[in-house]
Amino acid sequence: MEQPQPLLQRCEGAVLVLSNNNPAARNALSPAFYAALTEALAQAEADPTVGAIVLTGEGGHFCAGGDLRQLAKRRELPLEERRAKLEGLHDLIRTVRDCRKPVIAAVEGAAAGAGLSLALACDMLVAARNAVFSVAYVKVGLTPDGGATAFLAEFVSRQVLTELCLTGERISGERLHALGPVNRLAEPGETLAQAVALAAQVATGPDTAMANIKALCRSAYVQPLADQLELEAQLMVLSQATEESREGIAAFLEKRPADFARLRQAPATAATQPDTTK
Repeated sequence: MEQPQPLLQRCEGAVLVLSNNNPAARNALSPAFYAALTEALAQAEADPTVGAIVLTGEGGHFCAGGDLRQLAKRRELPLEERRAKLEGLHDLIRTVRDCRKPVIAAVEGAAAGAGLSLALACDMLVAARNAVFSVAYVKVGLTPDGGATAFLAEFVSRQVLTELCLTGERISGERLHALGPVNRLAEPGETLAQAVALAAQVATGPDTAMANIKALCRSAYVQPLADQLELEAQLMVLSQATEESREGIAAFLEKRPADFARLRQAPATAATQPDTTK
């Protein structure tokens, strides 16, 4: 029997919608999904018609995490091989996190284990009120991976982080929204539509500036103020010389909407990258 495509793709205007397509297993992760999502994100980065990306799941669930049947078999492998297989997940998390274009998770149903990590790796998160999130590893005698502890630590105290990880407690979209990482809380069945609307809003923005803003937002959590100020200064003086800022400032002064989508068709100027020759 022919296997279904691990990832479904469609475009809604300037928004690329990517959907995990393993509903029989509540969209559990697989190497095929890693490869498909990595390729789709690379193509989206190179496609000037794509302004933002929405990541979701088929069949009413976002992602149930790793396939426990496959994980059970890994006990038979040498440690080095187990580590190599785990790096497939970690490479995917890095790819999502480092994508130059905004990536928005749309979560209905379950986002458990590595599925939670994948959702939190995205730049923004839209969740149904009754969505279920869980750091479920402790329930099966495993420890978190996929950056779950790092992402959760960005917005909860050490005590809350420890509770979530030691209990594997299921928390609702409403509670996760109260904790901080959920940008939009949707009624069940409306999550994807709200995520696409949010993606369409940011997709009109300046491509290079948004990529640099993403970098600033990531580094803000991991480096001292002095280093962050230096990075802000470097990127600000570079952005002042781009066609994006020329268009944005002119549009503001002329009281009209800026047309950044047109600029995606043109090659980036040298001023968008730091000058390392001096």
